[in-house]
Amino acid sequence: MSKAREIINQEIDELHASLADKRKELYELINLKKNTKKIEKPHRIPLLRREIARLHTVIHAKTL
Repeated sequence: MSKAREIINQEIDELHASLADKRKELYELINLKKNTKKIEKPHRIPLLRREIARLHTVIHAKTL
């Protein structure tokens, strides 16, 4: 998980790439959970959601 200061210091292009990676990882975890009913790290889902929200917040702040 990235710290807020690390995220703020990134360029917008890097933030968008990171956001895409996090969304893909979340999608894969949720799919795996639906298909197999078990995942190794179920705590990772809420952490990814928070990180995605954090990225959205920083991207929005930088575009203003």
